[in-house]
This record gives sequence, C-alpha cells and structure tokens, in this order.
Amino acid sequence: MTQVICGVDVSSKMLDARIGRDGKVERFCRTSEGIDALASYCQVNNVTLVVMEATGGYERLPFALLWQQEIPVAIVNPRSVRQFAEAMGFLEKTDAIDAGIIAWFAEVKRIAPHAPLGAEHGRLQALVQRLRQLTAIQTSQINQRRLVTDPDTLANVDALLAFLRGQIRNLASVIAGIIDQDPVWGELDKTFRTIKGVADRTVAQLMAGLPEIGTLSNKAIAKLVGVAPIARDSGTIKGKRLTRGGRADVRTILYVIADIVRRYNQEFADFHKRLSDAGKPKKVIRIALAHKLLIRLNAKARDARKEMAFAA
Repeated sequence: MTQVICGVDVSSKMLDARIGRDGKVERFCRTSEGIDALASYCQVNNVTLVVMEATGGYERLPFALLWQQEIPVAIVNPRSVRQFAEAMGFLEKTDAIDAGIIAWFAEVKRIAPHAPLGAEHGRLQALVQRLRQLTAIQTSQINQRRLVTDPDTLANVDALLAFLRGQIRNLASVIAGIIDQDPVWGELDKTFRTIKGVADRTVAQLMAGLPEIGTLSNKAIAKLVGVAPIARDSGTIKGKRLTRGGRADVRTILYVIADIVRRYNQEFADFHKRLSDAGKPKKVIRIALAHKLLIRLNAKARDARKEMAFAA
C-alpha cells in the first residue's frame, strides 16, 4: 500500500497542509474547527500519515485532535527538516514550501506515527513544567532579596516567597499523588529511589520528560536525551566525539542529580575522580556522570517493567 503523507507547517494561528512534496496547499485555522476541517481534508485524500514539526507547543492541539479522529500523526525535529531542505537545495522558506519539505522528509526517513501518551501523562507533564517554572521564579526572588534593604520592599519579597513556597508544596503533593496512583510510575518511583541522591522531584521530571525509560536500549536512551557521544570519524582520522540535541530538560536534571549521587555512591565518586585525574574538562565530566546515571536508571526501569509484566 502506497503511503500518502500530509506535511503540516504549524504556526500560532494557522496550519498549512500539503500532501506530498508538490501537492496542493490548503490552509486551516489552528482551532478545533480548523483541525476538524484538516481531518476531513486528510480523510478525503486518503492520507495515511500527517507529519508536523515540534514548534514549542503549538503542535500539541492538532496532534491530539487528529489522533482523536484516528488519523496517525508524527512529530519531527525542525532542525532535521531544515538541514534536509538545505541538503536538497531548498534555501528559500515559506509555509507552503515547508509543508511540502516536511512531507518529503517523512517519506525519505520513513517516519512512523507515534500515538499520544495518556491524559494522565499530559497532566503530569503540565504540572512538572509548572513546578519547574515556580522553582525558577523562587530562585530568582531569593537572589534578588539579597540586594533589598528597604523594609517595605523586603516585606513584599518575603510575602511573595511565602506564596511561592506554598504553591510549590501543593504542586509537589499533587504530582506525588499522580505517581502513586499509577502502577508503573509507582514502581519506577520506588526503583529509582534505591539510588541514594535520587529524590521524588527527580522521579517526577523523569516520568514527565522521558516516558520511554526502561523500554529502549542504553544506546538509544542516551541518544534520545542527548548525552551520547556522536562519532566524527573519517578515514584514518578519529574526530572528537561530541554530544548534541536531545531533551534539554531531562539532561539538565540529570546533571544536577548525578553530581548529588556521586557524593553518596563510591562508584560514581571514583568515576568522577578518575576523569578529573585524567585532566578531562568539567563539561565532559558532567556529561559522563549524567550518562552513567541515565544508563543505571534505564537498567533499573527495564528490570522493573519486566518484573511487572511477568507478575501480570
């Protein structure tokens, strides 16, 4: 069966759809009604896959609503699509061209659809993101407070900090409840926390940002997060291996937690010392520790999932 791919260029208000590389372009509003019209357009044209780029959140609504109408959808990396376009000689950029390039890229790369995660996972992601935002605001206010001398201003800052602490506690409690109520998340929570230094907030961020943990190989999960060194070899030349791409939020929390874990775990401490004694740059050591922690967490998650499947 020939695959019919519809590339969709997503913006804050519009959806530009193109079937295949050179098909006719149709424009729809990025509203529930507009997405319904896009779904009908895809059904009439026997579309088997809709592909759109990750656009900072604007893609979430059409992604979810198209799946609700049983239209397979995939999200692709916009940088990869742009590099593909330039490699194919398309330096110009318009919404119509982009939609066709997305469809062409998906055809060449044989992109497969990926179904949306459950409603509870979406809720967990939203709450964890909000918790991260409030924590950043709290840190900013604490830093600003050090420079405040006026009593009235100081009282205002303290009142805001008290409010933020309350909101953070409430969010953390709700997140903990969501994790406890899910059998898989609850088991992974207990498994991850067997590593001293890994706390509940770390677990929540991993659940929200890396639902694939325990289902992929160590190599694949490291590449997904962006802590896997990428080969840069040519002939007899061995290039410096660098990390790139991946999920920045997950990577950031791994950096922080890996540094905490090494204070309690002798294996991690020895690994850190060995790299330091070898003269490795601090950034390289930080990535290596995060990589080591991720692999350990992935192995524990894989074992926990297998045990749960066996018990079922």
